[in-house]
Parts: sequence; C-alpha cells; structure tokens
Amino acid sequence: MRRTEWLQETRLMRFEDAYTGWTQSRLTQEEAADLLGVCSRTFRRYVDRYEEAGLEGLRDRRLSEVSHRKAPVDEVIELVDQYRAHHGGWNVRHFHSWYRRDGGRRSYTWVKNTLQGAGVVKRAPRRGAHRKRREAAPWPGMLLHQDGSTHEWVPGKRWDLVVTMDDATNEHYSMFFCAEEGTRSSFRGVREVIESRGLFCSLYTDRASHYWHTPEAGGKVDRKNPTQFSRAMKQLGIEMIPAYSPQARGRSERAFKTHQDRLVKELAVAGITDRQAANEYLRTRYLPAWNGEFMRPSREEGCAFVPCRDRSVLDDILCEHHERTVRPDNCVRYNRRVLQIPADRHRCHYVKARVKVLDYPDGTLAIHHGPRELARYDAWGKLMVEYAKAAA
Repeated sequence: MRRTEWLQETRLMRFEDAYTGWTQSRLTQEEAADLLGVCSRTFRRYVDRYEEAGLEGLRDRRLSEVSHRKAPVDEVIELVDQYRAHHGGWNVRHFHSWYRRDGGRRSYTWVKNTLQGAGVVKRAPRRGAHRKRREAAPWPGMLLHQDGSTHEWVPGKRWDLVVTMDDATNEHYSMFFCAEEGTRSSFRGVREVIESRGLFCSLYTDRASHYWHTPEAGGKVDRKNPTQFSRAMKQLGIEMIPAYSPQARGRSERAFKTHQDRLVKELAVAGITDRQAANEYLRTRYLPAWNGEFMRPSREEGCAFVPCRDRSVLDDILCEHHERTVRPDNCVRYNRRVLQIPADRHRCHYVKARVKVLDYPDGTLAIHHGPRELARYDAWGKLMVEYAKAAA
C-alpha cells in the first residue's frame, strides 16, 4: 500500500469516528472538524458527500488525476517576468487590478501565491493573535505532548526523562530515562504510543533541534527543511505543532515539576542508582501509579486513536534516513563504515546510484534503492547472514 493511500484510509477511519460523535451530539462541528484537521465548512461538505455516496464519496480523486485548472508553466513564467520587468514594488492588490484590466483571468489569491512563491513579493507579517487559555483536547489521541527533562534523578548522575502524554486526559503513554534526549528517544516514545494505542492526530513539542530546524535563535521553525523526526511524522500522517514559549507547554512543564519532586525521592527509597533499574521501576511501579492518580476523564466521550494496520512499516519510518551515492566499488560509506552491496538479480551493480541508508534505533543498518531493500547490516557494517548467503 502506497503512503498516500495509507493516509487516505486513516483519514476515512477518523471521519467515521468524527461523524458518529457528531451525530450522537458528543462532538460539536468544530470539534469533529478539528479531529480531521479541517475547518467546519469542509467537515459539512464531507458529511454531504458521505451521506450521498458513503465512504467512496470521500476518496480523494486527485491521487489519480491531474487538475484541469492547473496553470500552464508558460503562464506562470510570463506573469512573474511581467511583474519583475514593469511592476516592481507594486503591492499585489494593485498589480492584480492592473492584471485583470489587461485581460487576466486568474484570481487574486492565485496571483498572490504565484508572486510570493517566486520570491518577488514578500509575505505580510502575521497579525498578532488574541491570547486566551486553551482548553484541553476533547478526545484522547487528538493532541499529544512530548518533552524531555534533564535532572539529577539519582545522586551524581544526570539523565534525560522523556515523556509522551495525552493533552485530553493527562495520561502518560510512554516514559523512560535515556542518556540524552534526541531523535532516537523521540522515535521510541512515539513508537510505544502507536504500538499500545494506535496512530494519533498531532504532536506538540518544543523547538529542540531534533524536532525542528530553526534558522534564527528564537525565531520561526523551518517547515520546508524537515528533521529526521518531522519527516517520520509526516510519513505517518501526524501533524507536528511547535511551541514558542514555556507557557505554551504548561501542561507538560507542570508534570515534569512533579516528576522531579517525586521520582528523586522514590528512586532513593528503592535504592536505585543505575538507569536500567530506574527504567524498570518507571514501567512497573511509577507510571501505573502516576496515571492512576493524575489521569482525568476527557471532555467528551470518544477516542481519536486509529489502529495501525501495517506495523511492519514502523521499522522503516521510525529510523534515520540518509542519502548516499554508491562508490565505484559498489559500496556505500556511512559513519566510517563501508557497506558492501551484494549481487542481486535486478542489476549488475549500483555504481553512482542514489540510495538511502536506514539507521535503525538498535544500531543495525539497511540500504534501500527506491522501494527495494538491497541489504541489511549489523552495527559494525557486516552484511547479515541471509543476504550473504543469497549473494554467494
């Protein structure tokens, strides 16, 4: 199943949950639309199409068809060149008025997006939003938080505690200590949630470098330059939301304050000093007790989690992807390791081909050429037995 088709099936399953919640008056139109990541007007259109043709009426036909309204490339180039040559400095509204008087047929929005996309017109700064306290998400699985806290959890040792929690219920789905918070720890937290509950809608994080690229300190995140983690979330269909202040992460910050007070004392009473034992204590004792005490019911009855139909794809998504060019000796160099591509029946060699090295959390590696896996290697770069036998 292609990724686009997989995402469409997930969207259809979420729509059924949203539609049921709305028809049973457990969700408002705005909450049902938010569950799907669309506006209320789009949700009403979905409802009309669903009631007329069922789920088939919601399938996105754009996956197999090219829009007949797409502007030809020559028209786009002509418009941008015209603006550059004769109208530099004009605002878009003025230029569009002249464009329509001169026989142009395109809308103001199309002209504005075309000029902004070409870089000849700057985007206007966003107006300041009215601030108010945000209510918790109505359903579990609509919005999750993930964050880490560096602290001296046992005497003389500083570890990072990584927590993935639900905004609607305050339930902690994943909680563990690691040497340093980063891409792999974030992958682990998300995977534990998906395996135990299913796919969720959105994830709220700070702007740490493994979540986002931020060109300027304290500035906006660069959504066009994804990190390994944000690339994986996009593949899974999970929306990422960056936080721009500690106050925006108030729920997780308050939880960490409690953890730093309670966990230090409990680990000391239990006589735990190493990280492995501390993680076992979290899993068996602390986490169940925390959820039992601090979990709260969601505002509305329902659940936004969607079962992950094909868990085998998680291995290849929740890992690091790095592009490489195959060398003349049919090898790929990655992190001071030389990975030999074995012979196969599809090609004589892969010299100069662009391949993708997948670096899994357990240290093993794989080389993919397009959708095909060419080989797997252990943490030292040695070809695994099954591939070595096939090449012999």
